[in-house]
Amino acid sequence: MADVQLVKNEDSLRGLFFALGAYGLWGFLPIYMKALAHISPAEVIAHRVLWSVPVAGGLLWALGRTNDLKVALRTPRMLGMAAVTAALISVNWGIYVWAIGSGHALDAALGYYINPLFSVLLGALLLGERLYPTQKLALVLAAAAVAVLTWEAGRLPWVALALTLTWGAYAYLKKSLPIGPNQGFLLEVLLLLPPALGYIGWLVATGQSHFLVGVPMDTVLLFGCGLVTAVPLILYANGAKLLKLSTIGILQYIAPTMIFLSAVFLFGEPFQRAQMIAFPMIWLALVIYTGSMLHRARRA
Repeated sequence: MADVQLVKNEDSLRGLFFALGAYGLWGFLPIYMKALAHISPAEVIAHRVLWSVPVAGGLLWALGRTNDLKVALRTPRMLGMAAVTAALISVNWGIYVWAIGSGHALDAALGYYINPLFSVLLGALLLGERLYPTQKLALVLAAAAVAVLTWEAGRLPWVALALTLTWGAYAYLKKSLPIGPNQGFLLEVLLLLPPALGYIGWLVATGQSHFLVGVPMDTVLLFGCGLVTAVPLILYANGAKLLKLSTIGILQYIAPTMIFLSAVFLFGEPFQRAQMIAFPMIWLALVIYTGSMLHRARRA
């Protein structure tokens, strides 16, 4: 029987660098995607899938962890679960790419700010986890912020909510996938590869492809989609193992904050009265939620 290696519940400097690298790359991702705004989100997603395969596959091969993937490919139940998570992450990517390219980066930031609170709500509704009074207050503040934006715009902030729902559901189901995070990511992109290749082939056949046609920079950026997709996910997966949950809980706000700053100061998106009310409400909710989490972690 193999020895079981116990992972200490403490922070490490290596884990901090991994996590900071992941959230930093995610924070700069809107700038990269903005450069691809003239290309359809579907083509961008197809290339994210295509070029993620060699990156993730090369890592697993270098680590000698391909056996788990082989087992997964022969297990129908695991393939079915991975197909669901793959569908969710592809929808999330599509909404995100569209949001950045069409001037809704603020909505994207809002969605990823709300996501930790949505995860708490999912835990209460689906897993029967206890909601503490501070968590309830944070959820009420987040709901009120969404209500403010809805009232001002006359419609729900569907981009933010769709990103929250798809990513929250993906993270929830991903925990049930009985395979390592790196292997799981490769399994997902392998399942998405046939439709991605089919779509890219159709674009080439109809003369609509931007890859290896026209502007050279388009080809470079589409090819780089694999790196900007796979590398931060891999860094995060490894960093999360070497940090306490409370530390990850604080660091996760780096990416949406950078998206927010890019939207306002780089992309020039309007920060109007409704956002001036709603975003501070979300920030206050996150301060309350994070403070409560840190307090419970210290007591534990």
